[in-house]
Amino acid sequence: MADTTKPDVLARGHTVRAYDQELAELTTLICRMGGLAEQQVAGAVDSLLRRDVGIAATVIQRDDEVDALEERVDQHVIRLLALRQPMAVDLRIIAMALKISNDLERTSDYAVSIAKRAQRLAEQPELRPIASIPRMASACVAMIKDVLDAYVDRDADKAMAVWNRDHEVDELYDSLFRELITYMLEDPRTISRCIDLLFIAKNLERIGDHATNVAEKIHYMIHGSQINRPRHEVG
Repeated sequence: MADTTKPDVLARGHTVRAYDQELAELTTLICRMGGLAEQQVAGAVDSLLRRDVGIAATVIQRDDEVDALEERVDQHVIRLLALRQPMAVDLRIIAMALKISNDLERTSDYAVSIAKRAQRLAEQPELRPIASIPRMASACVAMIKDVLDAYVDRDADKAMAVWNRDHEVDELYDSLFRELITYMLEDPRTISRCIDLLFIAKNLERIGDHATNVAEKIHYMIHGSQINRPRHEVG
C-alpha cells in the first residue's frame, strides 16, 4: 500500500512554518513602527531644544511612514484572521497588534505636534531653559524602548515595569505645569510661549500614557487578563 501520510505531514509542517513566519513578520512590523515612533519623539524634542526647524520638518514628514506601517499591520492582521483562524494566545497576539499599532501611531502624532510647536518657538525669543521637558522626553523615550523590548521578549514583567513608571512622567508634567504658570504670572509677555510649552508637556504626558497602554496590551496578550489594580499594587 502506498504511503499517503508523509505528504500530509509535510504539508502540515509547511503550513506551521508559514504561519510562524507570518506571526514573526507581524512582530517585525510592530517593532519597525515602534522604533520609528521612538525616533519621532526624540527628534521632536531635539528640534525644540536645538531650536532647529529642519529637524522638526523631518519629524513632520516622517509621520507618513508611521501611518503606512500602521496600514501594513492592519492588512497583515486581517489576512491572518481570515486565513489562519487563530485561537488562544495566537489570537491575542494578532488582535493586540492592531491596538498596539494604534498607540504607536498616536505617539508619532504627538511627536509631530511637538515638532510644529518647536518650529513656532524657534522664531521667538528663547525662554529660560526648563529642565523638566528634556527629562520628560528622556523618560518617555525610555518607556517606548523598554515596552518594545517587552513586546519582542513576550515579557509581561518587563511590560509591567514600564507600566509602573508612568507616574514619573505625570509628576514631571505637574511640576512643569506649575513652573510655566509661574512664568506667565510673573511676565505676561511669555504667555504665548508658555502655552506652547504646556501643550508640548501635555503631548509628552500622553506619549507616556500610550507606552503604558502598550504595556497593558502585552500583559493581556500573554496572560489573557486585564490589569485592574492601581499601579503601586502591580510588580
